Amino acid sequence: MNDKHNHLKIRIAVSGAAEMGFLGQVAYDKAKEIGREIIRQSGILVTGATTGFPMWAAMGAKEEKGISVGLSPAENEVEHVETYRLPLDYMDLIIYTGFGYPGRDLLMTRTADALIIGPGRIGTIHEFTIAYEDQKPIGVLTGDWEDTDEVIRHIIDKSHRPNDKVVFEEDPVKLVSRIMKMAKEDKERHRYVYKNDDHIGGTIGDRIL
Repeated sequence: MNDKHNHLKIRIAVSGAAEMGFLGQVAYDKAKEIGREIIRQSGILVTGATTGFPMWAAMGAKEEKGISVGLSPAENEVEHVETYRLPLDYMDLIIYTGFGYPGRDLLMTRTADALIIGPGRIGTIHEFTIAYEDQKPIGVLTGDWEDTDEVIRHIIDKSHRPNDKVVFEEDPVKLVSRIMKMAKEDKERHRYVYKNDDHIGGTIGDRIL
């Protein structure tokens, strides 16, 4: 895919605990593998520009020389570093939302075509519920840690709102593959095509429904 069509690349957001002491090395290694695999499968990584599980995913993405985009709760770089104490590394672009964590969560999930959930706490559940309401593909990484996946299963069970776009998987590579496939199918159903592809002036073409 040439640079002109980078907008067609699948954007996968990765959510998980930002607290560095919350998880063990196995979880971080899986986060890094998720980041690597998103890039290997020609995707773009989106995170909350934070520490912990999402940062390790960003590390993996940059190891594969991929694109990593972060959405910060802060309104500028100074607030990002000094007030929120968040990193600048491993991201090609940081978007400073200025909306705090709840507003950042909304914008991050809306920026992405799909969401991958790692082990986390209330912020991770918040991002899950936004993506769930938006009917986006969601992949939940399972493993031997705090029972985030069980909490999510419980939420789905009690929501009385069936959703066939949520998958559970222990293997990071398989998880990314399944979510990438679902996101591509969604994007193909809703993407715009242009009658004159070389017309830079912006002729809006037909929409594939």
